[in-house]
Amino acid sequence: MVRRPYPPGAKKKRGPGKMSEYGKELSEKQKLKKHYGLSESQFRGYVKDILKKRGGDTDAALLLIRKLERRLDNAVFRLGLAKSRREARVLVAHGHFLVNGKPVNVASFMVKKNDKITIKNTKKNKANFKDLSHSLKGYHVPDWLKLDKEQMEGVVAGDPGLDNMESAVDISAVFEFYSR
Repeated sequence: MVRRPYPPGAKKKRGPGKMSEYGKELSEKQKLKKHYGLSESQFRGYVKDILKKRGGDTDAALLLIRKLERRLDNAVFRLGLAKSRREARVLVAHGHFLVNGKPVNVASFMVKKNDKITIKNTKKNKANFKDLSHSLKGYHVPDWLKLDKEQMEGVVAGDPGLDNMESAVDISAVFEFYSR
């Protein structure tokens, strides 16, 4: 009996590590989607919205990153007010933050330039925020955000760019996946 490195049946025999173009595009989309902790429908909505408005691949990539980075849960994470994006999403959903003095409990809320993000005074004594000032001492905030470490509040100072993205993802492959 001969053992082969692939299952029986009439299939195209591919070597290990070779991935189809569709597989590469799907993999890049999944990486970016999981990096920001989004559901498929949320992510698809963002990409489809940008595909309608797009002017070019670099513009589209920048628009997508700006849209993902400007979500309130991501801004809270980037300010260092939460340890992870998942924790930031939960804290926002539980109403721990104010944007421009108004309570916001929607993680997908889009922050704009000059928006002020603060922790509610009633929530500052929670366990999540007890040692926050100590953990923020060595934390570097991205250029598009400003953090007042004494008051524990952040301000959106500008627009996020492609250099603010942490993961190495081929964004053009994401657009190729959705333009099928």
